[in-house]
Amino acid sequence: MSSQKTKKSTTIESNQIHIGDCVKIMKSLPGESVECIFADPPYNLQLQGDLHRPNNSKVDAVDNDWDQFESLKTYDDFTKEWLGAARDALKPDGSIWVIGSYHNIFRLGYILQDMGFWILNDVIWRKSNPMPNFRGRRFTNAHETLIWAGKSKESKYTFNYEAMKALNEDLQMRSDWHLPLCTGGERLKGEDGNKAHPTQKPESLLYRVLMASTRKGDTVLDPFFGTGTTGAVAKRLGRNFIGIERDKTYAAAAHERINAIDPLADNLIEIKPKREAPRIPFGQIVEHGLLAPGTILTDARKKHSAKIHADGSLMVMNRIEPLKGSIHKTGAAVQNAPSCNGWTFWHYQHEGKHLPIDHLREQIRAKTQ
Repeated sequence: MSSQKTKKSTTIESNQIHIGDCVKIMKSLPGESVECIFADPPYNLQLQGDLHRPNNSKVDAVDNDWDQFESLKTYDDFTKEWLGAARDALKPDGSIWVIGSYHNIFRLGYILQDMGFWILNDVIWRKSNPMPNFRGRRFTNAHETLIWAGKSKESKYTFNYEAMKALNEDLQMRSDWHLPLCTGGERLKGEDGNKAHPTQKPESLLYRVLMASTRKGDTVLDPFFGTGTTGAVAKRLGRNFIGIERDKTYAAAAHERINAIDPLADNLIEIKPKREAPRIPFGQIVEHGLLAPGTILTDARKKHSAKIHADGSLMVMNRIEPLKGSIHKTGAAVQNAPSCNGWTFWHYQHEGKHLPIDHLREQIRAKTQ
């Protein structure tokens, strides 16, 4: 490791590709200045000799100099150095994503924890079209692992839960992502027709990463920028990026790629988590006259019913023992459940439609914002 000190900048130059050593450039960034880091470091694949298909044609595998390390200790030292510089650049409430294969991901996780990062999830990227195992001596390597971590245990990191749920057809997003490799028109090619970069990541993967853990206007740092997938997706989603790449050919391809990207309109990418929206008590629905006292509410299946009282409480009907309380308390009670989101449980009738009362809450929120 180098002990040479690098002078830090007082400003951050975003939406640019910086060519050079990632450690030196990250050390020059203002401290605690980026909200998110996505790192796709060398995997240290340790390939021994050429890899051939059954027909004896050579596989275009990763055998570049940047993926070669003389020992595991050398790789660990390199990892500690770049992660240390990345940690200094990350805001206290920021988060980091690191992707790897079985060759390096366990070493990365160990070092991340030793440095004080707090692991939030390990995400399995299950490839829908993995490269076959040509030698037939092992299972097909059909996945890679992403580690998502906060800067510390106390980090108030961003997680756009509702956006992830919407992406997954209104189901909670799981930690196994079934996405294809980068192929077809998305795969950048050089003038010779070969891959511009051997490990170009699909934009769908970065789309999910940035949608999950950043907000519009956030800055995403990628210290191993390659051909710029992070920058391309960041620009499209209204995020800023800082790309660091030591290979000028890769950087040139990334620059051309990102310049061709048109950002989405602001109204298409704004994400406001529900928990940050103004709190609206159910009583305000009654106060605003959106539901009158005496209105009957039912659950989605019309199995349970309750009458609205003037104070915003509900009186559950068709019970031997009277039950009166909030929309949440009554919803939980009729289901014999420990808790309930009354906003989505109770429904009202409007123009022949059976709608959750949450629709009315959103109407009031829209007027107050």
